[in-house]
Order: sequence, then C-alpha cells, then structure tokens
Amino acid sequence: MHQHVQLNPGEVLHIGGEASVQFAGARALTFRLIRVDPRSTYDGWLWLEGYVLGPTGVATQRRRIFVLREGIRLAASGPA
Repeated sequence: MHQHVQLNPGEVLHIGGEASVQFAGARALTFRLIRVDPRSTYDGWLWLEGYVLGPTGVATQRRRIFVLREGIRLAASGPA
C-alpha cells in the first residue's frame, strides 16, 4: 500500500493510471497542484485543480481532474 502524498499547493504530481483510467499510459500527466476541492465526493476520490506541465516544466493547460487519492504520486523530479 502506498503512502498518501501531501497535497499542498505548488506540489508537482504524477497523475497516471493508478489515479484514474483516463490517465493511463501515454495519457499520464505531470500536474502542478493549485488546490484540492473541499467538497465531499465518492470515498477516496478528489477533485484537483492545477496546471498540466509540459516536458520543460512550463504550464500548458489549466485543468480540474477527478482522481483516486491512493493513485496520486509525487513527480520524480519535475515533468516526466
């Protein structure tokens, strides 16, 4: 079992298939967190707001994503 990642604004996260099937494989994201939506949702799931980072670490798109908390990982060292 994985430890929970601290979800603080500014954290750079890897969002892959473990977080949601929509982000599996080549659709995985490197994501700089802005905020976690505090509203209640399905147990273990969260809405996150942030920026998708490109290969150079520059924000390419602002998104709101729905993910399984257990599947969120810290990005290794910046964008993938």
